Order: sequence, then C-alpha cells, then structure tokens
Amino acid sequence: MRVGFGFDAHQLVEGATFTLGGVTIPHYKGAVGHSDADTLVHAICDALLGAANLGDIGLHFPDTDPAIKGIDSKILLQKVIQLIAQKNYRIVNIDATVCLQQPKIRPFIPQMQETLAGVTSINVENISIKATTTEKMGFTGREEGVSAYAVVLIEKF
Repeated sequence: MRVGFGFDAHQLVEGATFTLGGVTIPHYKGAVGHSDADTLVHAICDALLGAANLGDIGLHFPDTDPAIKGIDSKILLQKVIQLIAQKNYRIVNIDATVCLQQPKIRPFIPQMQETLAGVTSINVENISIKATTTEKMGFTGREEGVSAYAVVLIEKF
C-alpha cells in the first residue's frame, strides 16, 4: 500500500465555466487553465501519480501540449488510473478538501462523489470530499482562486 498527496490551484475569473470534481457548478466565476481547470480532479491526479512514484500531472500532461487544450479533466484522471494500473496499483480511497470562499459547494458534493466513483471505479463510500473557506484570507478568501488538496491510498493488485 502507498499513500499519495496532491495539491492544485486555479485562478477564478468572471464568465468562465466552473467545473469541480467533474461537475459544472453555476457561478459567475469559473476556474481557468490549460484544461478545464478542474482543481479537485487535478489534485487527485497528482496524489495518485505521487503515490505510484510517477511524477506529477505537469510531467504527463504539460500545459504546453496543444492536444490537451480544454480537455475534460476526467479524461486525464482516466489516463492517470491507467498509468498506475501499469504498475499494478489500484485506488483504495480518496480524501480531498476544496478551499474556496464562494460558491458554496456542499450541495454538489454527492454529485461529485458519484461522478468520481464512475471514473475511478471505486465505491462512492471511498471518496471523501470536504469544503472549507479561508475565512476571507489569501487568494481564495478574496475569491481570486480555488485550491484543492487530496490524499489517496493505493494498493498492489
């Protein structure tokens, strides 16, 4: 068994689509990035890659690659799962925390868990997603960005 940790952050801008955990969340601001800027999925990808000692998301999916411009991050997660499977690992569980001031995402967490369970092929009970604010401090508190942290446990099969 191996543990991995991931972190990601993206800027929030008016008019962009806000996708988190594979779910589009209505808000006047959205995250921007080379892909769909799904901060939660990116943190999970990094945690999985780290657990399997496969580097990070930027190594496998660089923001200079035009082939992944605007890509759905769930596709990146599927590719990461394939990479760890090549080393005979599978996911045991995911524990993640999203940090942002607005919008409140608690109502969307069950849908995110279901979406991620579908992509990862693990039981929804093994996917924990929590939300917190930074009490109006820093870039997340000023609603300039969103960040996410993820811890995963993987095991050999």
